[in-house]
Amino acid sequence: MANEDSIGKALTRVIIYSVIFVVAMGIVQWFFTGGLQMLYNMTSIKAILGLENYSIYAVILVMIIFGWFVIVSVASMFYAMFKPRYGESTAAAIRSLIKILGIGGLFAGIAGAAGGGIAGVALGGFIGMIIGYATQQVLGQAIAGVFLLLSKPFEIGDIIDVAGETDIKIIDINTMFTKALRTDGNIILIPNNMIISQKIVIKKKAKEQQ
Repeated sequence: MANEDSIGKALTRVIIYSVIFVVAMGIVQWFFTGGLQMLYNMTSIKAILGLENYSIYAVILVMIIFGWFVIVSVASMFYAMFKPRYGESTAAAIRSLIKILGIGGLFAGIAGAAGGGIAGVALGGFIGMIIGYATQQVLGQAIAGVFLLLSKPFEIGDIIDVAGETDIKIIDINTMFTKALRTDGNIILIPNNMIISQKIVIKKKAKEQQ
């Protein structure tokens, strides 16, 4: 998937993959019900009916393949939407966040499909909670990074005080960390969720240093 996709192209891919997914799921469901019975009637081989036990694996495989394609396409669409206004770094951070959330939702959906019925819904919700709990720190930092990139309380080149650090110069802001240069020459990586929860003192803007 190219990073320079337009919103229209990305949206078209989302629709196409979604339609193909529905069709593929319909074919799989038919094959493991009426299709196997038809083959059995034609061949009288009892082993063919035993393949029905593997239907869940076919369903999971289809969900993984087309689910991933849909997630990537949706992420590319958000990238194309945000890049013109907020720049490449912010758009890339949002794209990464969409992928993380999408993968978590995909795993929860697969768990639900594997369980089936009410039990599947409960299992899917439970797996979703586990994934959310396990990734809450990563997601927290990623969301904080997107917030920093969108709100822009400081920019690359600014000299600030934050997270217990004084007179640090901002070198880079990405999804997870903000990279800064200390006065002693050491480079530090500050988790973004630490930054948004504390007071930020802007000592000198990058424009003033030119």
